[in-house]
Amino acid sequence: MTGEVTDADLISLPKAHLHLHLTGGMRHATLIDLADRAGVQLPPRLVDDDPDTWQILGWPRFQRLYDGARGVLRTPEDFQRLIYEMAEDERAAGSRWLELQIAPTGYAVRLGDVVTATEVFCSAAAAAETATGVGVRLIIAANRTRPPWEAELLARIAVRFAAHGVVGFGLSNDERRGIPEEFAKAFRIARDGGLAAMPHAGELLGADSVARTIAALAPARIGHGVRAAEDADVMASLAERGIACEVCPASNVALGVAAGLAAVPIRTLEAAGVPVVLAADDPLLFGSGLVDQYRAARDDLGYTRADLARLARASATHSTMPADVAAAMLADIDGWERG
Repeated sequence: MTGEVTDADLISLPKAHLHLHLTGGMRHATLIDLADRAGVQLPPRLVDDDPDTWQILGWPRFQRLYDGARGVLRTPEDFQRLIYEMAEDERAAGSRWLELQIAPTGYAVRLGDVVTATEVFCSAAAAAETATGVGVRLIIAANRTRPPWEAELLARIAVRFAAHGVVGFGLSNDERRGIPEEFAKAFRIARDGGLAAMPHAGELLGADSVARTIAALAPARIGHGVRAAEDADVMASLAERGIACEVCPASNVALGVAAGLAAVPIRTLEAAGVPVVLAADDPLLFGSGLVDQYRAARDDLGYTRADLARLARASATHSTMPADVAAAMLADIDGWERG
């Protein structure tokens, strides 16, 4: 079927969400409520529900705001509410599967220790899935500004929870700190334990960061990866290995990685054979959810119904969902494309 793709169509398109961070996925109303309950004074940028037209332009400011928002999360009940609401929001966006990236060390001080924190996250994810019908899985992420031994410890903990909803191991925070080679052992521990490698790369640094991440960490997917578009050989390496890039258009613009939505190199990556999945990264800070990313592909890149269906298929085939769940979603995407 050809013709206009409406906003309602974008919502009804079956899809998976593969790049969403815990605090960054919080509803703004929940942030305000939890801040009031905990007596936390938020910076004005987080109180305003339409701040700076969602421009952050710089990692240090982003990190300060993210840390400020994270400070309202205090109790296991807070995390249960947060993950349940995230699953509800996924369902409303037509997303059937969520792979949520969490750095436990950022929350352990509130919950007792890293193992206890991971138990809380796994329990909350399972409860949210039961309540909403949206598949919820976890990617345990190391902080690249912390020492490699901590990442290795987290990898072992992540493997311990593989039977409780943990499907991947990530590496996040400021890409300009902590070279990928330093974390090779941690990712080897995770892969040997059956987890998929899903590090961030190619956002704040260029294509060489993606190439080094491929060589050192053997990723199944790369968070962001858009700077790979600067080098044809790096894109060829991603394509040959079938490594998907989790592209977050609104995030790229808000942080100054791309000059505008039309400049996000989704077409360039896809033309080179690189699988692309769309994701929202941190909607709380960027004011843009999963459907908005598909809307940007439609409105700013001229993506057709067939193009959008292709992106949705990639979100299923490059997820960790069971084969039968993926097959059912792919069949429904085919039906959506036909109209």
